[in-house]
Amino acid sequence: MAYWLAKSEPSVYSWDQLVADKQTCWSGVRNYAARLNLRAMKKGDEVFFYHSNEGVCIVGIAKVVKEAYQDPTTDDDRWVAVDLKAVRKLKNPVTLETIKKQPSLANMALVRLGRLSVQPVTEEEWNTILQLAN
Repeated sequence: MAYWLAKSEPSVYSWDQLVADKQTCWSGVRNYAARLNLRAMKKGDEVFFYHSNEGVCIVGIAKVVKEAYQDPTTDDDRWVAVDLKAVRKLKNPVTLETIKKQPSLANMALVRLGRLSVQPVTEEEWNTILQLAN
């Protein structure tokens, strides 16, 4: 199993909306590096749900329930989407500020590649974030 982080602005699509929907198509990604990450996601992989621009924190955990397929928001077959399902809200959201203060998270893609909307998370980073959330 691999770990990921997916960003969304709460005003566009929030964690609460994912919980209400139970499952969603993660579409509309138009960055080549993020596209490679979407293509690498496998069913069962876990995904941190990150609120960007407003809140700026990891708020929940989702799971990949459908692997990469043609993004329904475009006819261009180069772009893909995956389906994500809400798993659970974090007990305490983990802010970007908190993440940046952790020396063990200095190499996390969220810190190094701030604008990348879908990014990998190492198992060590995943576990550290979970500890910070409790």
